Amino acid sequence: MRRREFLFGAAAILATPALANPPGPFEPDLFPPLNSRADYIAWMAAHRGEDPVILGRRWDRYLEVLKFNDLWTPADKRAFLFTPREEFVLPQDRDEAYVGHYLDIGFGVTITPPGTMGRMTSALLVKPGERVLEIGTGSGYQSALLTYLTDAVYTIEIIPELAQRTRGVYDRLIGRGYREYANIHTTQGDGYYGWPTAAPFDKIIVTCGIDHIPPPLLQQLKPGGIMVIPVGPPGAQRILKAVKSVGADGEMKVVRSDIFGGAVIPFVPLTGGHQNEG
Repeated sequence: MRRREFLFGAAAILATPALANPPGPFEPDLFPPLNSRADYIAWMAAHRGEDPVILGRRWDRYLEVLKFNDLWTPADKRAFLFTPREEFVLPQDRDEAYVGHYLDIGFGVTITPPGTMGRMTSALLVKPGERVLEIGTGSGYQSALLTYLTDAVYTIEIIPELAQRTRGVYDRLIGRGYREYANIHTTQGDGYYGWPTAAPFDKIIVTCGIDHIPPPLLQQLKPGGIMVIPVGPPGAQRILKAVKSVGADGEMKVVRSDIFGGAVIPFVPLTGGHQNEG
């Protein structure tokens, strides 16, 4: 199949209507039950209009994610339980949306496993109202997850067709009642250079791998800000939490720690103009 045919075919598939239609908007005080599978499913079906079968799969993956300490706070747990991951995979993979491994979403890109995304999100320590930048929009799931933690999410995708497709996913979900996704600001471009006109950011999350921390992203991160980024050679990254500080003399310092204790976790590469520099 030619690339152009695949792109338009994938876009048409993603336009297929889905099931959920939240009867009311998300509010900060909305909180599903966390102590019972049956109570969670019933509450979400009533408040978010979602399919009980899929909600059961989400809950089961949630319990697995908790076993590995990938969700750290009640807010992180709520974000995971609220985000309809099934809306961000290819329609033929809806039944597999909550598996614990990568899924192909086309364009040479994958959606990262739920636990990995959960811990990366938790490590950001996002507070309400903070400005968060994501590098690598991909499926759109990561930014959707962030909307349950803050109302200012910015995301950049380098692949034009994927950026357009995912923007369409957000817009369709907004039209169906997921109005929190209107807080996601999208753009198509080279994420290595960040989003200067929207900077500075309190938090930055990079969802593709690179062998160093991009200086432009550090410059756009506020003092005291946190960046979570997979760093290392292709296919063998370690996920780092980088905390930026600036001394009285103006000197910048970055303290790094590995949020997975040294485990190697592969990511698709961060592509762009920086590859031709130097």
